[in-house]
Amino acid sequence: MPPPPPPVDSDPEEEEAPDLYLPGLVLPTMFLPIPNTDPLTTLLTKYIYPSDKRPFRDSSGEWQNSNFNTLVMTNSWRALARMARDRLVTTNPEDLGMILELWYLRLACLARLRLFNQTSAECTNLFSVLNGIAPQSARDWVYERLLPFELEVMQTRLHYWAGDYMAYIDSLNTLLSKCRVRARKCTDDPTSVAMWKERGARIALIIASQFMEMKDFGAATKLLEPLCNQSGTAAPALRSTVGRIYLQAGQLGRAAKHFSIVAADETVEQSVKDMNAALLATANGEWESAAEVLRSVLEADAENYAAVNNLAVALLGQGKLKEGIDVLEKALRTSPSSVVVAEPFLFNLSTLYELRSATATEKKRELLIQVAQWSGDGLRTTCLKMPTT
Repeated sequence: MPPPPPPVDSDPEEEEAPDLYLPGLVLPTMFLPIPNTDPLTTLLTKYIYPSDKRPFRDSSGEWQNSNFNTLVMTNSWRALARMARDRLVTTNPEDLGMILELWYLRLACLARLRLFNQTSAECTNLFSVLNGIAPQSARDWVYERLLPFELEVMQTRLHYWAGDYMAYIDSLNTLLSKCRVRARKCTDDPTSVAMWKERGARIALIIASQFMEMKDFGAATKLLEPLCNQSGTAAPALRSTVGRIYLQAGQLGRAAKHFSIVAADETVEQSVKDMNAALLATANGEWESAAEVLRSVLEADAENYAAVNNLAVALLGQGKLKEGIDVLEKALRTSPSSVVVAEPFLFNLSTLYELRSATATEKKRELLIQVAQWSGDGLRTTCLKMPTT
């Protein structure tokens, strides 16, 4: 998760940047200490003994001896959050662009650590300072020209973490309207138009995801379907998403219609078409057909772990429990660092172990050791189906 790109607004008549000095953004008191607790360590302590069998878990957050890319690739969100904080408090308060990028990195890492209350508190601190910028023209310049779009999206999440889902949707709709207005204003700059359309599509997907969480599938498809015909967006990907929403809603005919349009598009990768076909076959209970399609996907790309996961489900649908476990375990052996961060993969493997029941406890302990060894920070440990109490 690299820092967001700097804001792009290349207006040749852009007003002169105001002189801003905001020491409040780099005060150490703006940040809360990150807890050293690690949910995986808790599980290791309860289930793995003797202690020398437990993989070492570094919860110190030390980052000085690692580079940025390594920390990102290893999901070391605690270290990255500490790095962002340490750099923020030593940054020149006049370098507002760098400060805001580091703030985004800090908040994104806290969210990855699932420290939502802390993320909300620190995000509130950030926007309290930004909203206090005077005069109003300087504040508007920061919000329009300098504030990373991702921080605006982050601010909307505060409503979600507080459980106020309607306010969350309202905030996202405000951002969506902003994207549409800015896209219309940038008619002379195709690059900016494409950027704002892409941002609008992302916000629409977030809203649709929330509608799906609320089981309002109709609202999700109503929002996304118009985007499928809009230029400047990834229409085939959006259409596949709409088809999958219809699958969840049980409207297989409408799903098949969208999937057939994607299948007829010569620009779409065959793997996308095959995954859509496999999902539709699964929804129709055609488990053997789904498994056959998924095997062909894996023949072309053995590292398509979404296909691996779906193949295990298709095999389970045929009653081939052991074969489904073998498929998932093979992927785990082949690329542990890639699959142990995929919570649906771990949940499905844990579930298959429970269905086999005879060796479930021991196999899940072995899986826990693998996950603790290879995963970084922020994993939702409930996917392992191992209670902490």
